[in-house]
Amino acid sequence: MPGVSDQCATVSTVPKIFLKSGREKSLLRKHPWIFSGAIERVAGEPGTGETLEVVDAAGEFLARAAYSPASQIRARVWTFARDEVIDAGFFRRRLERALASRRGLGLLDPRGACRVVFAESDGLPGLIVDRYADYMVCQFLSAGADRARDVVADLLMELCTPRGIFERSEASARRKEGLPSKRGVLRGDAPPAEIEVRMGHTNWLVDVANGQKTGAYLDQQRNRERVAELARGAEVLDAFAYTGGFAIAALTAGAVSATLVESSAEALRTAQREAAANGVAERCRVVAASVFDELRSQRGDGRRYDLVVLDPPKFVHSAEQVGAGSRGYKDVNMLGLQLVRPGGLLATFSCSGHVDAALFQKIVAGAALDAGRDAQILERLSQPADHPIALEFPEGEYLKGLILRVR
Repeated sequence: MPGVSDQCATVSTVPKIFLKSGREKSLLRKHPWIFSGAIERVAGEPGTGETLEVVDAAGEFLARAAYSPASQIRARVWTFARDEVIDAGFFRRRLERALASRRGLGLLDPRGACRVVFAESDGLPGLIVDRYADYMVCQFLSAGADRARDVVADLLMELCTPRGIFERSEASARRKEGLPSKRGVLRGDAPPAEIEVRMGHTNWLVDVANGQKTGAYLDQQRNRERVAELARGAEVLDAFAYTGGFAIAALTAGAVSATLVESSAEALRTAQREAAANGVAERCRVVAASVFDELRSQRGDGRRYDLVVLDPPKFVHSAEQVGAGSRGYKDVNMLGLQLVRPGGLLATFSCSGHVDAALFQKIVAGAALDAGRDAQILERLSQPADHPIALEFPEGEYLKGLILRVR
């Protein structure tokens, strides 16, 4: 298969990565990343995204991986099996396995939305595939995934029969791989400006060409439903609301009212259309403003809510940003806690992978102390089953949340 498998080459000409002595330990634990600092030398002249063999210092086979000369993660492992060739059959097997997992969990509602492939956690490093009703969206975020683009697209058309596949390969991960951004129709029909999908008990309008990520935040579907179950009869504040996922789910479940605060006026216009489509527009108020500024203003006005939801964007993009990002999380949680009525609830989230659950709890505890509020953890929340976490790849766990009773 051109561009994907180089296994037809003779063994002597297959490029190889030789690891430094003792640096094979993570691969023996089946972690899929090989950092540049672990490499002793590269034999041959592999192209960007080309599959090569990874061997230890003694030349013993460890894995087959995709080469990325521009990235600090110099190679990402496709397979640890010596006899597994990286060809169209390999990608078919991995895609079929990912689909079978979602199908077995009842996640492939033809009217709904689902993450079909979650990169390393599904054994396909750098590949994200989301489905929105009749359309699919792909992100090829690593050199190896990018090289396999056409093979993956053809297989998705065969296995999933979507009306069309759209590409949104634009994340910062592409820049780290030395790859340009790409956006456009990959196969089939161009998606409409808005695709209507069913998520939980609500209907959503998704713009896969221009919306956040691949069009929507699929990782919060289950958490929205859980928070909504606690919102009956409540006045709700949805901060960093985007298109109102938490607020509209809460209103559909019986919340009295919801205030959406979001800096993007365009996102709020979509939220208003979605509120109308779900029959809750009259109980929905939108505020286009900086969330930090608006929460401070509402605090000064003495405004209080029964349920406050904080779902900010990623504040920490690298290990170097943990300190500054943690301060951001602490500030917004302090404000959120001060806006909860005594006995009310705070649902707070972080999608920063560099902030683990223990650190996030510590940050929120510090925010409660500064806010002068006591709180209890009622539940811990995480990412849903279509965003699985491979045991050998803890980096796949990034979303964490707390539901707090605030006194």
